[in-house]
Amino acid sequence: MSARGRLALGAGATARWASRLSGRGAGAMIGGLVAMTLDKSILAQLGANRRSVIVTGTNGKSTTTRMTAAALATIGPVATNAEGANMDAGLIAALAGSRDAGLAALEVDEMHVPHVADAVDPEVVVLLNLSRDQLDRVGEINHIERTLRGGLARHPNTVVIANCDDVLMTSAAYDSPNVVWVAAGGGWANDSVSCPRSGEVIVRDGAHWYSTGTMPQVGPGSPRTFERPTPQWWYDETHVHGPDGLCLPMALALPGTVNRGNATQAIAAAVTLGADPAAAVAAAEGVDEVAGRYSTIQVGGHTVRMLLAKNPAGWQEALSMVDTDAGSVVISVNGQVPDGEDLSWLWDVNFEHFVDHPVVAAGERATDLAVRLGYGGVAHTLVHDPLAAIASCPPGHVEVVANYTAFSQLSRAVKR
Repeated sequence: MSARGRLALGAGATARWASRLSGRGAGAMIGGLVAMTLDKSILAQLGANRRSVIVTGTNGKSTTTRMTAAALATIGPVATNAEGANMDAGLIAALAGSRDAGLAALEVDEMHVPHVADAVDPEVVVLLNLSRDQLDRVGEINHIERTLRGGLARHPNTVVIANCDDVLMTSAAYDSPNVVWVAAGGGWANDSVSCPRSGEVIVRDGAHWYSTGTMPQVGPGSPRTFERPTPQWWYDETHVHGPDGLCLPMALALPGTVNRGNATQAIAAAVTLGADPAAAVAAAEGVDEVAGRYSTIQVGGHTVRMLLAKNPAGWQEALSMVDTDAGSVVISVNGQVPDGEDLSWLWDVNFEHFVDHPVVAAGERATDLAVRLGYGGVAHTLVHDPLAAIASCPPGHVEVVANYTAFSQLSRAVKR
């Protein structure tokens, strides 16, 4: 660590202390921002001499990072951004807070992966999935795929743990020399109907998919066809399967098949860095909540389970986890900058899933949601305040599905 770097970290620690003292928050972000302002190379300095895993994708980053960190902890201390602050300031705060950890599991925003990888030189990059999300901030997903592909090309020695069920992430990893393919699932296919390489149609045949076009060659002997690779890791309802006949029972605390896919990629990443497979599986099984997601809490006379969903693909997975037989359902939607201010995605979500079950629409954009539910034939009431929406439900259990800032606001309100 350079003298300037030590000064930057000291100033960041002071800013963090001041933020906590003034009651403005935990201070991790402001501490990271101050440090990176004073020393542009601080991320690279903090990442040096660590064996790092970068986890990225549209959905599942926080969960997969949490599972990866748990699995890596079976072989040594791990630095990780457990609260999901996945841009530079959050990464700096996480690494600065665990200076002695020789391992790092880092959740990284898709658009930040190339320069973060250049700084920390990761041993492993985990590619989960790509779908439309916050188009007003990051643009179209084909641009993100090309950005990831270019970033990976600068790190040929990095092992890429890629979801071969996701067409776009397969394309991002396809040219990398060290890829571990994982069949992690790809339930949302609406954003990959055409080949990101040739523009031709993607044909799906059961689990397999292939492009009807040919690819331009990137080098001698490179493949001209683009199709689903054969996975080395996959999962079923009871087990996780890996190379050389590996087969281990896997009973996760987290719900949904999507989390079985997340766990499989996390386990593959940890095993790549030397973790024992059985120990890695056991560690992933022990993860029962991620920054409040999937947790069940008491709110007045109601037990409330909190689910997060941020985009059409994420909503599809979250809605499949909602237990409509357990009690009432509250859906809370905001449209702030972190959510994406364009809520046209509401019309891509299959809210008709609730056509036989009444819903309470809540959040700052509850009226937009209510219009969508009305057109879907879903019986609903409109209560803007999420706590009041929960209180309006009959006593018993309530399933709450919320997008990013709505989830955060409700979590803070419940704690107060």
